[in-house]
Amino acid sequence: MLALLRLLQDGHFHSGTALGAALGVSRSAVWKQLQLLEEDLGLAIHKVRGRGYRLASPISMLDVERLQAACADAGWKLFCFDRIDSTNAEALRRLSADAPPFLVTAEGQSAGRGRRGRDWVSPFAENLYCSLALRLDGGARQLEGLSLVVGLAVLRALQDVGLSDIGVKWPNDLLAAGKKITGILLELSGDPADVCYVVIGVGINTNMQAVAQEIGQPWTSVRLESGVLCDRTTLALRLVARLGEYLERHRTQGFSALRGEWEANHLWQGERVVLASGVQHVEGVVLGVDHQGALRLQTSAGEQCYSGGELSLRLHNDS
Repeated sequence: MLALLRLLQDGHFHSGTALGAALGVSRSAVWKQLQLLEEDLGLAIHKVRGRGYRLASPISMLDVERLQAACADAGWKLFCFDRIDSTNAEALRRLSADAPPFLVTAEGQSAGRGRRGRDWVSPFAENLYCSLALRLDGGARQLEGLSLVVGLAVLRALQDVGLSDIGVKWPNDLLAAGKKITGILLELSGDPADVCYVVIGVGINTNMQAVAQEIGQPWTSVRLESGVLCDRTTLALRLVARLGEYLERHRTQGFSALRGEWEANHLWQGERVVLASGVQHVEGVVLGVDHQGALRLQTSAGEQCYSGGELSLRLHNDS
């Protein structure tokens, strides 16, 4: 079925005869596979007598061989799936049998996860979904500022494919034109005081265009910002390269060496914000981050630092 989809991904018309010949199957078999594509993957396919079949909109599927080569250069194994519940969940499952580092990616997710228990909308072959599993010797102190460093790597990868109006938002988001384009989710496994493992999940809205009712905040995608279809393989390759670069800098130099770069790209630097943790809310002006990646706020009680996975930050005038 996916072999047929790769033939159709250009968005052009293809006759049933030509598709059948390319796949070595009958026209009726092509028709059945087209129905499955619509039913299983939710793809809209135009069927025009005398012209053939085409996707309502072109897509960009991952080139696994190119991605495999890039991961090998980085010293990572690659596990690539057509569809999966969650790349983070799969990476966590694989830790019992496969030694990190390894990257898990998929064309689509049925149960993608975001921060604070939220769902991550994951339509087939439209966005980038990947999770990198790493081993940390010496305990979780090596996590200091890690999610912020990953944000920088994603920022650079998106700039590499042509996005300019983009920046980071503490702690784990990237915004383009003021709208969310990327989320980052870190999950730990093992002993935080000794040998532990971290799974770095990255979701990038790449070619999604339709309004997703499940998303409860303003969002955008690379395609919406650029006006053209983004080659997901090219973006994935840049992400692998940038992650390798920034993770190595973090490993050898620590977050302090990247702190200034992160603050220079923080969209809400110097802005008045509201920091929420459950029912508690703190107002203040963003001063930056400390050497561990905690948010520094100038509040009515003076300068305060905040960190933690359940915190949410928004601009004061949006509250």
